[in-house]
Amino acid sequence: MSLEDFSYTEKKDFLVSSASLKDVRAFSREVFEKFKIEEDLREELVLAIAEAAQNIVKHAYKDMPDTQDKMVVRISCSGDILEISFFDKGKPVEKSEVKHRAIDDIKPGGLGTFFIQQIMDSINFEPGKEALD
Repeated sequence: MSLEDFSYTEKKDFLVSSASLKDVRAFSREVFEKFKIEEDLREELVLAIAEAAQNIVKHAYKDMPDTQDKMVVRISCSGDILEISFFDKGKPVEKSEVKHRAIDDIKPGGLGTFFIQQIMDSINFEPGKEALD
């Protein structure tokens, strides 16, 4: 089987909580190991996924700290295309409001979207999409 013929998808749901981020990272690593992605790239992708999941918890559910909602992380590979998707029912993001703080402003936090933009080839926001079975 050639890489062009390869197609694989895994998805898993997680409680929308900072406590779930460790499980999100572990799930992502496991999937990327199955894809035989080299370790450096794998860790960068896991970082991007963890930052995106944290942003869902921190921003989309900002006013719902005790939610029992789930977010779905779906990782798909088809040929040489890797797609990572998140599905949640939190407050939709306004793409124009997604900004990281200034890089030279030395302080903790606020660089998640910077890391995501540096690691990923493209980022799309599609409100209203549901995870497919």
